Amino acid sequence: MMARMVRACGGLVLALAVLSPARPWAQTAATIHTPFDKILDTYVRDGFVYYLALQKERGALDRYVASLDVPQTRVEAWPKPDQEAFWLNAYDAIVLRTVIDAYPIKGKSSDYPPKSIRQIPGAFDQLKHRVGGQLLTLDQIEKDILVKFGDARLILALGRGAIGSGRLRSEVFQGDSLDQQLALVVNECASRVSCVKIDRDKNIFEVTPLISWREDAFVQSFAEAGQAIWPNRSPIERAVAAMVFSHLFPSERDFLKANSFQMKYGQFDWRLNDLTGGVPE
Repeated sequence: MMARMVRACGGLVLALAVLSPARPWAQTAATIHTPFDKILDTYVRDGFVYYLALQKERGALDRYVASLDVPQTRVEAWPKPDQEAFWLNAYDAIVLRTVIDAYPIKGKSSDYPPKSIRQIPGAFDQLKHRVGGQLLTLDQIEKDILVKFGDARLILALGRGAIGSGRLRSEVFQGDSLDQQLALVVNECASRVSCVKIDRDKNIFEVTPLISWREDAFVQSFAEAGQAIWPNRSPIERAVAAMVFSHLFPSERDFLKANSFQMKYGQFDWRLNDLTGGVPE
């Protein structure tokens, strides 16, 4: 009789384990992002998002964001690349949820495009989210967590819900392939005029203002690498040139090596990266 009761109880526990959703803190650094990978694959195309469809079918995104509230000690116990991937994915997912919470965006501020995420009050600096055992804004995730990893490529990788930001990928960031993914982020930056633009006629090397927002991070990551070619340049000029140099065409590399360029920051494109109704013109 006792043996039968033990087997029955064991079967009940197993059934409950199967039927109950996994506790977020029981998930590994790799598996926690599986639902988000499916979301990105379904709703993101070449950096643009089907926001209307995502809003109508938002359950999976809401559950994924809720699953990110794992204990801080658990996140900090993961290898560094897994931690970086966790915070990149968290940032991107929260941006998506912030947009669909307010979609369709109808802003009135003349400082930004009418449908921009910047028309959502406090989108980056006031709205707080439970992530990794902490209550954080998007700006805090970027400045207080990602910047401190010491790799400025992470800043370029963030999808800010804008055409001018890094291209939102159709796949999640993963710790075991993060270095290769970040190399692609820099390569994409070097190939997009919204990120890097070389005007030989005017001798201008124009770069995204994203870099000006986090100059210290880029200097820390890349300035030393540019010392040999551009010793007379400012630390930020050396850093940006060194970061994109190997990703440019030979003629563009020759332009930078001539060391007569003027570096300037362009304008950030805050238009919403919305694919609903077609790619914005």
